[in-house]
Amino acid sequence: MKKLCYLTLVFFGISCNAIRVDYDYDRATDFSNYSTYNYFTDIESGLSQLDEKRLVKALDSTLQAKGYLLAEEPDFNINIVSAVYRNSPSNNVGVGIGGTGGRVGGGVSIGLPIQGSGLKREIQIDFVDSQKEVLFWQGTSISNHRENASPDEREAQFKKVVDKIFVKFPPERK
Repeated sequence: MKKLCYLTLVFFGISCNAIRVDYDYDRATDFSNYSTYNYFTDIESGLSQLDEKRLVKALDSTLQAKGYLLAEEPDFNINIVSAVYRNSPSNNVGVGIGGTGGRVGGGVSIGLPIQGSGLKREIQIDFVDSQKEVLFWQGTSISNHRENASPDEREAQFKKVVDKIFVKFPPERK
């Protein structure tokens, strides 16, 4: 019984801190043609200036670890878009009646949300070819957001988000 309680707590802990990531990219793109990057000068990220600096720092660290260089005349530019929204709870109640072999039975089911209706932050990172001005890669994350998080917690959260977004970047050619 103790093991079951422990596993349940671990499951809830993992599900509450989950970062969901989606990717999209142009399959015709040869990612080996890209080695330098920079940011669009007119980014309206939706983040505060401090959070935008934290995110850019995490992006720079991750991209440079993957061998990309920040340059004045880059191969691609990066755009960042972010939004915070309230997650709606998914409560539901179901009633069922059924029967077999002359017996009739019924039941009531109640679904309770595992995650509350807390705040979520969506961050979208776009890579746009500098010469063609064409989007060739996009990563989007959705994660929990705490408005009263400390600066260290915010920095750590942005690092986690960026690390998760770039796990499969650049995409492998098949």
